[in-house]
Amino acid sequence: MQVIIIEDEKPAARRLARLLSELGVEVSTLLHSVEESIEWFQNNSHPDLIFLDIQLSDGLSFEIFDAVSVESAIIFTTAYDEYALQAFKLNSIDYLLKPIDDEELAAAMKQYQNLNHREQTVNLDFEDIRKLLTNPLEREYKKRFTAKVGQHIKILNAEDIECFYSENKGTYAFTSDGRNYLLDTTLENLEEELAPESFFRVSRKFYVNIRHIHDIVAYTNSRLKVKLNRFNEQEIIVSRERVRDFKLWLE
Repeated sequence: MQVIIIEDEKPAARRLARLLSELGVEVSTLLHSVEESIEWFQNNSHPDLIFLDIQLSDGLSFEIFDAVSVESAIIFTTAYDEYALQAFKLNSIDYLLKPIDDEELAAAMKQYQNLNHREQTVNLDFEDIRKLLTNPLEREYKKRFTAKVGQHIKILNAEDIECFYSENKGTYAFTSDGRNYLLDTTLENLEEELAPESFFRVSRKFYVNIRHIHDIVAYTNSRLKVKLNRFNEQEIIVSRERVRDFKLWLE
């Protein structure tokens, strides 16, 4: 099986290749841009499987397929799942949210192997995903959430929520009045519900609301620490793999 990775962040590409190697899957080629990928596909036999980052340094990776016809199976890797999740589901395409978790990677490879074994093909409609990437505001996002407080139902306005976070297998909303509310959902479910212009998933544990960011400071290992107006129960650290996308989100 020939596998390649298209990812503009070289450390992330090398890490993914290492995780795949631990699963017994050897990566033959690492590509880092749209231009480099087009040239490679024009001069090489196409692989069985591509791990494809959506946002590359010189454009969206879909531009590769505008230039060359690629028949390889694809597993997307992205930090922008809140934009593209709907299209992934419509197309039955697997995807991995950065930073890539080894167990999720193993599950994705198992899904690919089962698909390949059944000799089924996934019909890719890149235009659906492209539209969601370029026009994310056309989607509807939740403006309110509810939490049970004793025998009462508390209504939480999204704009008043400083952050969502997970702790002890529970998902909580912390509001601008300094209170925590246990929600009947998960951070993964919130990916489809939060407006990407307001909320960003800085790590596997935290979503933060840009309205309530008080300060951002440099942290160890090229990471960032986010300070919110009221939330001070834990440190909120932007994982190294998401720092670049976080900075772009702030602009």
